[in-house]
Amino acid sequence: MRSRSLACRRFSSSSYAAASALPIPHRSLADPRGSDHDFVAVAHSHLLRADWPALVPLAPSLTPFRTAHLLLRLRCDPILSLEFYRWTLLYGTPASHSLDTQAIVLHILTKSRRFKAAESIFRQLLIPRTQNSTSELFDAVLLTYRLCDSTPAVFDAMFKAYAHERKLRKATETFRLMRDYGFLPKIKSCNAFLSSLLYLGRADVALAFYREMHRCRISPNVYTLNMAIRALCNSGKLEKALDLFDKMEGMGFTPTVASFNTLIDAQCKNGLTGHAVKLKNTMAGKGLEPNVITYNTLIHGFCKESKLHEANRVFQEMKAAEVRPNTVTYNTLINGYSQMNNSEMGSRLYEEMVKDGIEVDIVTYNALILGLCNEGKTKKAAHVVKVLDQKNFVPNASTFAALITGQCKRQNSERALDIYKAMKRSGCTPNNDTFRLLIYTFCKNKDYEGAVELLKEMLGRYMAPDETLLTEVFDGIYSSGKTHLVTELHLDILVDLFSEVFIPSKMCSGAGSKALEHVKINTGSLRRTFGEGQEVATSKEETAWKGTIDGNGCSDDDSNRRVPSAPSFTFKVQRMIPTCPSQGMS
Repeated sequence: MRSRSLACRRFSSSSYAAASALPIPHRSLADPRGSDHDFVAVAHSHLLRADWPALVPLAPSLTPFRTAHLLLRLRCDPILSLEFYRWTLLYGTPASHSLDTQAIVLHILTKSRRFKAAESIFRQLLIPRTQNSTSELFDAVLLTYRLCDSTPAVFDAMFKAYAHERKLRKATETFRLMRDYGFLPKIKSCNAFLSSLLYLGRADVALAFYREMHRCRISPNVYTLNMAIRALCNSGKLEKALDLFDKMEGMGFTPTVASFNTLIDAQCKNGLTGHAVKLKNTMAGKGLEPNVITYNTLIHGFCKESKLHEANRVFQEMKAAEVRPNTVTYNTLINGYSQMNNSEMGSRLYEEMVKDGIEVDIVTYNALILGLCNEGKTKKAAHVVKVLDQKNFVPNASTFAALITGQCKRQNSERALDIYKAMKRSGCTPNNDTFRLLIYTFCKNKDYEGAVELLKEMLGRYMAPDETLLTEVFDGIYSSGKTHLVTELHLDILVDLFSEVFIPSKMCSGAGSKALEHVKINTGSLRRTFGEGQEVATSKEETAWKGTIDGNGCSDDDSNRRVPSAPSFTFKVQRMIPTCPSQGMS
């Protein structure tokens, strides 16, 4: 959380003012003398004649000083300068260049408006050089600025390169240094930075940067405002997003289809599909027409709320407006009907999809399989799996999860377990819901040994069972008299997850037996495994756990659950295990 707040504070300094800008420092370059003078003269002559073979014997003698002078002599010819620079990378030595010589090349290219070539050099050569800090690179460009009679575009190119590469800290530091010396990035570069921030889920920093743009009087464009609206929506500030949307015309900008789509998506995610439809209906008044994304978003919103009738109405409206449905449209509807146990309607949509030449993908087949499995039609689902294989689609985690669902619906825990094992062999990762379904099925079949084994594996993958699931398992174990399974579960797994926890070493097995005996376990294994709050997750399974350690949440859709703290978990376990009314603590 500390790094998150620091990132925001970098953009919270005082307003930019040209009068307060720092003076630009200057680094002079001594004239070549003696052997340096002769070398530069000869090499320059070869370059002017494009006599590259004659240059090869000179390559080992190139030094940063000589390279800099040659580049400065060629700066009026940016094409030849770039060719020479690339030649030095092929034939020269690592000692042929320094940050200053690379900065000179960047000045030459940006002054001649060859921005793509300049950005390419930033990306390929400067960004990977982790031994040089952002400030060192910036200083090299700054100190050679007057030497090359450069333009502010060189700093803009540097900022944009970092933004495109999603090097957020380096981009932030570059922006701060630019501002200090009176330079500001162009709006396209700012938009690139905002886009990268949103891509990486840093809406908080995006909003802070947007405010800093306003303080620095960097004029936004409609794309900037669209991203600001998206950042507000992603931050849960829907009302502020709507307010900014309403102010767009007053700022001289006309909302675009993307503006509407962003807000419609946010409203649907917040369960405000009615408001989303009303907003869509206002698009015509702005001279805009809903596109496929608009309709898909509304359809998804209604399907999420199980309002399939409304989703189908939007679907029909979409076709009436001559907006061609795509794969996402059909997949959303098929999945919606599958969730409502209407595999027949899902199959009809699939047939329509094929008839209209809409591309079918693995998501389509997964939705069909899920619909059949939800109704327990495992044989028909198996047939779809064969079709999937014939189409050369590879089953993924969702495919296996749907098949497991079908077997669990039929209370066939052994067959479900076989599919689960096949799932692991294929390299697919089961999610929290898959484990829950399997464990519940084993419990219903009174196979508590199997349930405990799955629960152990679930915990071993850093997935947190909820209280309801644990209650189901512990109540079943207690009623079956297999209390040894709890001790085995705790000692094997729970000790590995919690640094300090009270756990029952014995359980009641009937009237007159001893009550719970508690054992305090101090392992420190949580700190040994994960470090002191460090981000050490290296696999998809660990991503969910990483979010609980650093407090930043997690990105996996199926793993956004938190393992309870040791004290709260202890309380729940003790509360869930029935105590014997006739005996006290031993």
